[in-house]
Amino acid sequence: MPRTARLEERLGHQFRHRELLEQALTHRSFGAPHNERLEFLGDGVLGCVVAEALLARFPQLSEGELSRMRASLVRKEALAAAAAGLGLAEHLRMGQGESASGGAHRPSILADALEALFGAVFLDGGYASARAAVLAALGGALAIADVHTTAKDPKTRLQEVLQARRHGLPRYHVVATRGAAHEQVFEVECSIEGLDLQARGSGASRRAAEQQAAEALLSRLGA
Repeated sequence: MPRTARLEERLGHQFRHRELLEQALTHRSFGAPHNERLEFLGDGVLGCVVAEALLARFPQLSEGELSRMRASLVRKEALAAAAAGLGLAEHLRMGQGESASGGAHRPSILADALEALFGAVFLDGGYASARAAVLAALGGALAIADVHTTAKDPKTRLQEVLQARRHGLPRYHVVATRGAAHEQVFEVECSIEGLDLQARGSGASRRAAEQQAAEALLSRLGA
């Protein structure tokens, strides 16, 4: 069984052309071929799938409202949270220096790798497969997306969702810090009192890591 079996299972796509998956998981610091060209393709695929899903779900919204919702769903922090939910970090290939500084948990690298993964699925299986992969990764966020709440930050939205469902408040704590002092990466775990749910996020600040962890938990609650 390939080491990426769980990743492919969560994504809902088993690659026929393994080299595409390998390239999607390769950061430029590791060497060529890396994932930047696939990221370019995946960005387009992602935008199309999210636009299609929003158009179907919200027939009453204007173009401007739909555009704002799409921008919220495909922003770096949201994609990094989705990538964390897939366990993408453990599969990334990168140079020793980048890896040692916590690069695999950096939101920008996770977001780029996820887009590259969508591009790889598109080339391997076509649009239908790529659409299914995007929905598998972002389906929870899409399910709870609302035109009145997408402008709010993830921590605020999570607290509102939990209060509406009469659950306990989220708790955040730092579980690790990586990298040199001037470029530290914080890893934070968010848990919900009374529920057996946890999610982790990472970022260049504790606040950014907390926001990513909250985003990941929002996806799980909406799935």
